[in-house]
Amino acid sequence: MSNQETHCHLSTSSDCPVEEGRRAIQRIAARTAEVGGGIPVSRAMPSRQRRKIGAWCFLDHAGPAVFESQGGLRVGPHPHIGLQTFTWMIEGEVLHRDSLGNVQVIRPGQVNLMTAGRGITHTEESLPEEHHLHAAQLWIALPESDKHCDPAFDHYPDLPVWTQDGLQITLLAGSFAGRTAPTRLYSPLVGVDLANPGAIDTGLILDPAFEYGVLVLEGELEVNGERFASDELAYLGRGLKDIQLKAAGPSRALLLGGEPFEEEILMWWNFVGHDKQEIAQAMEDWSGLNLERFGDVAGYDGPRLVAPALPWRQVG
Repeated sequence: MSNQETHCHLSTSSDCPVEEGRRAIQRIAARTAEVGGGIPVSRAMPSRQRRKIGAWCFLDHAGPAVFESQGGLRVGPHPHIGLQTFTWMIEGEVLHRDSLGNVQVIRPGQVNLMTAGRGITHTEESLPEEHHLHAAQLWIALPESDKHCDPAFDHYPDLPVWTQDGLQITLLAGSFAGRTAPTRLYSPLVGVDLANPGAIDTGLILDPAFEYGVLVLEGELEVNGERFASDELAYLGRGLKDIQLKAAGPSRALLLGGEPFEEEILMWWNFVGHDKQEIAQAMEDWSGLNLERFGDVAGYDGPRLVAPALPWRQVG
């Protein structure tokens, strides 16, 4: 999905504060974002309180939404640099096209992972007869050493799934509980979907070197003794060896973690860069129809998205 916000933020990562001798959980309420098509989107990151969790630097919760035929998601050709787009589909089907020639439908229980590197263009649209959409769209910042890598697209229809104390666990990225997901990564990360059809009371082992956050997608979930509602992000910081989860009824959440991403990044529109010049050059290349860098998307019937003006004054 395209980011319609155009503020430019310097992203930083820091631990939770300690209050009264104990580590506090940072509570972040997602805000409403805009993607069109009658699809409600809640954006948990970036926010003023939290810019990153590891290299995870963008987190949208789309839906659950019900719409008429020919409605739903329709995002025209738009560019990315310096990041990976990570789509986890919970309900509905979405067609992905990109400038590398990939055409792929993503279905529930599957992940699409697009590595932008030096530049790529893609589109996303609900299938014509689709009526539902529920998904999480995340971005992963690429390290300085890999920001100009070749663009790529990977589709993962089969991911590790298991149950523990009534909790269904799907490993989306990285390694967790002795299992490893096949997803292509450039920094130490983990992403886990946690779904329970009924009440649960269980614990999960964490890596103390990682910082972690839990975003509740449906229902309510108690995280280390604090209750969180849908579209609330619980940032846990780093150094934890485990996490305790309780729920009185059905709920769903994402557990995200990673080694703190110490490199500072700038996020503007659909670009992640390590300085303003990188972003300015990407905007110039996109607006100037630099097909050598961004390519074109075949098969999509509609205009390209127009880049908004840069949020800072160019000199020289």
